[in-house]
Formats: sequence, C-alpha cells, structure tokens
Amino acid sequence: MFTLVEEKKRYEDEEMTLVEHLEELRKRIFIVVGALILFFIVGFIFVQDLYRWLISDLDVKLTILGPTDILWVYVVLAGVFAITMTIPVFVWQVWMFVKPALTPKERKITLSYIPATFLLFVLGLCFGYFVVLPMVFHFLMSLGEDLFATMFTTEKYFQFILNMTIPFAVLFELPIIVMFLTSIGLINPYALQKVRKYAYFILVIIAVTITPPDFISDFLVTIPLLLLYEVSISISKFVYKRKEKQSKQEASSQ
Repeated sequence: MFTLVEEKKRYEDEEMTLVEHLEELRKRIFIVVGALILFFIVGFIFVQDLYRWLISDLDVKLTILGPTDILWVYVVLAGVFAITMTIPVFVWQVWMFVKPALTPKERKITLSYIPATFLLFVLGLCFGYFVVLPMVFHFLMSLGEDLFATMFTTEKYFQFILNMTIPFAVLFELPIIVMFLTSIGLINPYALQKVRKYAYFILVIIAVTITPPDFISDFLVTIPLLLLYEVSISISKFVYKRKEKQSKQEASSQ
C-alpha cells in the first residue's frame, strides 16, 4: 500500500514538473513574440528613414506598380529590423529556459552566446550589404549598359537586397551553431576536419553562385566563408578540449 502511495505521489510530482516546464516555455514564447511585435512597431515608425538610407546610393529612382507595393516594402523592412533586434531576446529566453539544467560554469559560458549571436548576424548582414551587394549589382548593371532603359520596381529591388544579405546573416551564425553542437556532444572538431574538403566545396559553390562570374568577386566572398569554417573548427576544438578536461577532473575526483 505504501509503495502505491509513493508511486502515485512521484507520478503527480512528475506531472507537475511537466506542467511547470510547459508554463515556463509558454512564458518565454510570449516574451519573444511580444518583443518581435514591439520591434516591428518601432521599425514601422522609422521605416521611411530606413528606406531612404537604403536607397541613398542608388542612381535611379524606384517605381511601384501598385499601392500594395508600398506596404510590402514597409512590412519587409520593419520585419527584418524586428527579427534582427529580437535575436538577443530570443537567445536570452532560450538561455533562461535551460538555465536550471546548467552548472554555474556552463551558465557563464553559454551566456556569451547572446551578444555573439547578435553580432554575427549583424556582421553577416553588413558583409552581404556592403561587400557582396555592390559587386553583384554593378556587374548586373554592366551587362545591359547602354542597351536598356533602366527602371527598377521597389519590390524587385528589395527582394534583391534580401537575397544578397539574409543568406550571409545566417551563414555567419555557423561558429555559434558549431560551439553549441560541440558542447552538447553532437559534433566534434575531428569530424569537422574530416569533412573539411566537402565543406569547402559547398562554400565555394555558394560563393560562386551568388557572385558575378569573375575571379575577384568570387575570391572576396569565398575567403571569408572559408575563414568562417576554420574559425568554427577552432571554436569546436576549444569547447571539445575543455569538455574532455572537465570530464577527467570529475573522474579523478570520484
């Protein structure tokens, strides 16, 4: 009888713990969604200033084909601004959710993910906008020089900007992703070194695909991507060796 009561109590405790976790998860999701909405509103308030800054170096005036094109551009610009600014909030909420399961040392280490994730995302956006975008744009314009009347629609131009920037913002998150996956044991630096030539091949294909077909442009985009992969390997080594050292210390203390 006593055993049945204990089992029932343990089941109720586990059920309460699951409910508490779900409540905590819902709370974190609400905070992230709230921050996204708030930053979207802020971005929409200043969207015209952002729009003017993005087209300040453009030699031609953009056109629209309908009233909804204006709204589309404003929503996209405010959305990108909101997503970028919400990244630290999202990472912070993830960290707060998993914090109880981490040791004090792990909490301190993973806390550094928050600013690093944001900075790498912004760095990727800047690399795409200030390096890749001008090269691709001027190359494409040179193909039709003196042959066509140039007229850009606002929607097409900003789709072009997104295609040249968002992929790099995502690719620049590679070191953080590698660090996290190494820390939880899903990958290790030796596996990354083993597939290095395949990774290089994929990164070169990406660089060649999104840049004009000339050596200088390909080189300027390929080198940062390859360096990014090497940085990821170095970070993975650091995390992996630290985990091994910590495991040996724990084994010797037992």
